[in-house]
Amino acid sequence: MSKKTSSRPDGLAYSTNKEFFNDFPADEPVDTLPKEKQKLRVLLDTKQRAGKVVTLVDGFVGNQDDMETLGKQLKTKCGAGGSIKDGYIIVQGDYKAKIIVWLKEWGYVLTK
Repeated sequence: MSKKTSSRPDGLAYSTNKEFFNDFPADEPVDTLPKEKQKLRVLLDTKQRAGKVVTLVDGFVGNQDDMETLGKQLKTKCGAGGSIKDGYIIVQGDYKAKIIVWLKEWGYVLTK
């Protein structure tokens, strides 16, 4: 018969100490590119949204606060809801043409 032990056979230990796995480098803050160097892409998407259309803005290079500020400006201008997830600015509804025009007016000249 086998003898039961309190440790795992593969040697894996669990810890609630937040500094236990401190071998990962901390995320360094990313500098936001100037508006004229941002290559933003505006897309329409309906995937996994029950057929509802959303407008995605992709390609923003910078810190999270600047992306949230731009997202808030776009949502306010469109009068729609949305969010910032996984590097995308999501605006509920089909606002692709309007968003492209506004971004170019605001200095994001490489927007498509």
